[in-house]
Amino acid sequence: MVEMSESAVVGIDLGTTNSLAARVIDGTPVVIRGEDGAALVPSVVSFLPDGTALVGNAAKNRALVDPLGTIFSVKRLMGRSLAELATEKALIPQPLHERDRGEERKVLTVTLGGKEYTPEELSAMILAEVRRRAGNAQKAVITVPAHFDETQRQATRDAGKIAGLEVLRIINEPTAAALAYGLDRRRKGTVAVYDLGGGTFDCTILNLQDGVFRVLSTGGDTRLGGDDFDRTIIAMILRELGPDLAKELEPELLQTLRELAERAKIALTESEETEIVIPAGQLIANGYRRKLTRTEFEEAILPLVKRSLDRCRIALKDAQKPASQIDEVALVGGSTRVPLVRRLVGEFFGRKPHTELNPDEAVALGAAIQGEIITGKRRQTLLLDVVPLSLGIETLGGAVSKLIHRNTTIPARATERFTTAVDNQTAVEITIVQGERELSRDCRNLGKFKLSGIPPMPAQMAQLDVTFLIDADGLLTVSAKEHRSGKESRVTVKPSSGLTDEEVEKLVLESIDHARDDHNARRLIELRAKGSSLLSHTKRTLKRTDLSMEPGEKEAIEKAIAAVEGASNGEDGDRLDQAINHLSEVTLPLATRVMDQTASSILSNRSASQVTTELIS
Repeated sequence: MVEMSESAVVGIDLGTTNSLAARVIDGTPVVIRGEDGAALVPSVVSFLPDGTALVGNAAKNRALVDPLGTIFSVKRLMGRSLAELATEKALIPQPLHERDRGEERKVLTVTLGGKEYTPEELSAMILAEVRRRAGNAQKAVITVPAHFDETQRQATRDAGKIAGLEVLRIINEPTAAALAYGLDRRRKGTVAVYDLGGGTFDCTILNLQDGVFRVLSTGGDTRLGGDDFDRTIIAMILRELGPDLAKELEPELLQTLRELAERAKIALTESEETEIVIPAGQLIANGYRRKLTRTEFEEAILPLVKRSLDRCRIALKDAQKPASQIDEVALVGGSTRVPLVRRLVGEFFGRKPHTELNPDEAVALGAAIQGEIITGKRRQTLLLDVVPLSLGIETLGGAVSKLIHRNTTIPARATERFTTAVDNQTAVEITIVQGERELSRDCRNLGKFKLSGIPPMPAQMAQLDVTFLIDADGLLTVSAKEHRSGKESRVTVKPSSGLTDEEVEKLVLESIDHARDDHNARRLIELRAKGSSLLSHTKRTLKRTDLSMEPGEKEAIEKAIAAVEGASNGEDGDRLDQAINHLSEVTLPLATRVMDQTASSILSNRSASQVTTELIS
């Protein structure tokens, strides 16, 4: 864990597969690493039987033990409705529900460990772990896929707030990546950022001119990523296992297939073939074994990669730029490691893409730079982003009138005049929608508000000015004013699905109330892991036959071992900490002799490999 000043801003990449944070030190962005030296926190949450939540590697390691209590890819649930998840539900072992919260609001929940959680709450747990690594930073810039709509962006803001963060800005992942690659140092040019992560894809076209980043267009797919590559492998295995098994897919088998598919995908990045093995036993009576070649894998995922290139064509068309006018291409997201992706992207744009940065880290690094820009510490760069999807209102008959069109640079403002539909109408309900379709039923409903007090008059005589305003943070405010009466109403849009401000505030207060309990639970988990490692090493050392022991030394060590084992089964963290420290103290002389003996062996010209074998055995 690093120490952070209160004014420091961290950049956070809340990813589908992994999450991480970065900060700027002496003008240079660096990722923040944990005690183990790793930057990535797996975006996985798992609940123990007592309700304790584990996040990251500890959660990922429980996936096969408790698949129903462990959830992956929470980001794909953010801001989504149950209907929108229809095609993905089959590969989500946990029960999903949609709870009606009144006033036409619905909230998606996931059942884990016998309790329902919203995607915002689960994402907040991941963000809290990232924040802890970052020295409990107070302020953050959080990135989202460029194609996230307002509901998904608001869900991300809420998750940050629940995690105890002041979210200074939500910015698009490809734009952040362009900053990380240092493309702002170009005097001018046009850049394409191809961002293929675990669950989402974006292609963003940017124009650079003397330190000003202007996003020309962005296109993407919030249902396309590395998870879908894994699913092609899972589907391949299920076809070979037979339709009966696929129909009754147990959570344990589903999680096993998920893990095997991910491993195979990673292995095929470096190798031409890999082997997938499920031993005979409970999951599959006769077991399963097959070789998977890179060629087979590439044939299976080719339609998905082509789908991403179709989105690139749309982004280029919206930017009014042919691929030949793209000066640089940057690859972002872990899934861009797949050789087929790199090859086809290079062919599509006609140039070799940038791959110098770790694709998993680029977005967080760029977000940290954006934090410096917001706080005025980096004045030579200006970032102008765009609206990912059109915004408008529902008009008579369910049609959509778009006020702010997609790829409009933000901040943005638009006003349009409307009128009443019937005689003597004294109130108008305005429905705010987002999307590219022409009918409101096919777009995302962001909410409603009412303008009342309109003087009675014949239809079409009232003059209603509706204004949409999007600020630099991407927050949308909609207002309506009737000219004759001067009556006015406005609303800062909170999507009709998701949590209200009051619900978010309640979760924030609950997190504060339970902070001590959560800290103690986490400390106990970490101490148990530390104790287990120390016990294993000590017992292995005691088995060596070439060690001389002082009188009573072995008995003292065995007594200390028993104390650690006993405390590990309890709930008293202080007692376990004391037992671990005592075991370390009583084994220190023994450890010193082992080290001396090892050194003597090396000086006696014994090979290092022999020594290593003895120490491990």
